[in-house]
Amino acid sequence: MTTMSQSTAESSTNPTVAALIARSNRLGADPKNTNYAGGNTSAKGSETDPVTGESVELLWVKGSGGDLGTLQEKGLAVLRLDRMRSLVDVYPGVDREDEMVAAFDYCLHGKGGAAPSIDTAMHGLVDAAHVDHLHPDSGIAIATSADGEKLTETVFGDKVVWVPWRRPGFQLGLDIAAIKADNPQAIGCILGGHGITAWGDTSDEAEQNSLWIIRTAEAYIAEHSRPEPFGPALDGYAALPEAERRAKAAALAPTIRGIASQDALSNLGRGMVGHFTDADVVLDFLAHAEHPRLAELGTSCPDHFLRTKVKPLVLDLPADASVEDSVARLKELAVSYREDYQGYYDRHATPESPAIRGADPLIVLVPGVGMFSFGKDKQTARVAGEFYVNAINVMRGAEGLSTYAPIDESEKFRIEYWALEEAKLQRMPKPKPLATRVALVTGAASGIGKATAEKLAAEGACVVIADLSLENAQAAAAEIGSTDVAVGVHVDVSDADAVQAMVDAAVLAFGGVDLVVNNAGLSLSRSLLETTEKDWDLQHDVMAKGSFLVAKVTAKVMIEQEMGGDIVYISSKNSIFAGPNNVAYGAAKADQAHQVRLLAAELGEHGIKVNGVNPDGVVQGSGIFASGWGANRAAVYGVEEKDLGKFYAQRTILKREVLPGNIANAVFVLCSAELSHTTGLHIPVDAGVAAAFLR
Repeated sequence: MTTMSQSTAESSTNPTVAALIARSNRLGADPKNTNYAGGNTSAKGSETDPVTGESVELLWVKGSGGDLGTLQEKGLAVLRLDRMRSLVDVYPGVDREDEMVAAFDYCLHGKGGAAPSIDTAMHGLVDAAHVDHLHPDSGIAIATSADGEKLTETVFGDKVVWVPWRRPGFQLGLDIAAIKADNPQAIGCILGGHGITAWGDTSDEAEQNSLWIIRTAEAYIAEHSRPEPFGPALDGYAALPEAERRAKAAALAPTIRGIASQDALSNLGRGMVGHFTDADVVLDFLAHAEHPRLAELGTSCPDHFLRTKVKPLVLDLPADASVEDSVARLKELAVSYREDYQGYYDRHATPESPAIRGADPLIVLVPGVGMFSFGKDKQTARVAGEFYVNAINVMRGAEGLSTYAPIDESEKFRIEYWALEEAKLQRMPKPKPLATRVALVTGAASGIGKATAEKLAAEGACVVIADLSLENAQAAAAEIGSTDVAVGVHVDVSDADAVQAMVDAAVLAFGGVDLVVNNAGLSLSRSLLETTEKDWDLQHDVMAKGSFLVAKVTAKVMIEQEMGGDIVYISSKNSIFAGPNNVAYGAAKADQAHQVRLLAAELGEHGIKVNGVNPDGVVQGSGIFASGWGANRAAVYGVEEKDLGKFYAQRTILKREVLPGNIANAVFVLCSAELSHTTGLHIPVDAGVAAAFLR
């Protein structure tokens, strides 16, 4: 027994599995082959059963929710092939085929691995050692053409067989298995309204067959497509110049995010994260006459509309429409969109259907400007946009060859409100406290700002790190994670134009702003007689004026979103306490402290909370202390600069040094649900300085 355990633990990856992973990663790396998390691949082979010591035939198939481009062995479901194929004998028929997904669990081999997906039957039942199921734009273009069956024969001859639309499941697996058995010359099939499936005796052969189908379809479309598949250009709908369209996108983004977040706010108490793209493919689609008709038809491939909803919201105004007119029209269209989606749900829902998941759009298209997409996090929002780009490519191919004819609305509903899809959603982990919130932190490349940004990101927020140094801001963002989590931008908070540019960058990155931390600051330790007018202006420009400018621009975004929000000022013990040699710094901090009270009183009607944190003696990692303030304060107090943190700790009631993370924790608490009813508050984080107690 010991020998068997050692052998199992030390065994190398099965070569069949290694080839499958490599093939999957190659196919998934090219968006022409399949979209993110779309499609699945499989391989059949043998391993030694650790219980019996005998060879057993297995099926390795990409598990539910995985992505081919990044697939690893742990992302595979592993099933006993004999047991999986024996399910044919107990299959209760298409009306009860959903039950077969649970039956896959009784076919699993070993422990661990991913959950089997709905497409497992397709891979297990087809009599081929290697099977690929992909969602290439070129293949779906043929699959969604009105005469897709005829086109399949024309484009591929008898090497590829047409399969009429059927919802993914056990019956589709049986259908494709029968088609392969009846067509020994075929290398794959076009799945009506859906995608492609290919197979081979070896991993390389399956991959080459998949690529042949994709490239043959691409070449045929390129050669035979009509010149203007989206119709003639629409006067006034061409793309705006880049700077103009991005400025308009930033101006519209808060309103659009609010539209896309109504149900999420009502049902979950949180909004949606956004993504913006002005890719040429989107702008070209919106610039042509057929885009309203095609957008109304909606997407077809199940992977597409599960992420994009069945159709987008399209602004029906030309590119040069004013921001004001566009906002007004978007709000009107949002009402119509919600009514239309409710009607779609009501037409097809049964007593067994899951509850409606929300009637807000996930894709919003603005002619001349681009596309806004939304999701529960930035990655989901970005991928939704990528999927709609796939849908545009599909429409172009189908319209170029024939007429775009997606699957019927009732079939879309059966997919979108599938009990299996609902179960998958219910299995998702509970969101973190700040999930879907977009935080903007100034002075965030070091010290308190950096610690705060890290804390907010760790609690689920998307974070915009703003700093005077773009290089340092981008480096700090990269430490937190990918651009789906954090981005770094430049800002001089004393410059109104720079502040507007910072906020524009934030809303284009994540859709809007919910949580602002006014942290940027500096200090010069000088007596009254040594303080120059320039010293005074500099500190007030950065902290008093800078906080005002940031609060003004971000409050406008929050008001337009209609989602509430938080503004937090990192003030100081010195806003309360009168110490020596810091008249300019202390006065600027006192200004910030009163801004908290003034804005709390003014912005409360919009659901925007304004609070402050009063730190003291935060030496570690501080840009202020490192730039000379620390040396000056050490001289004032007669201690070595290296001991300044310890000195500050000893003068506190708790005798504890205050660290950047302590301030970050206070910011998080102020923005959390636990303090949802608190505004106008200053929290001292100074380890206890009696002279700075709030009275």
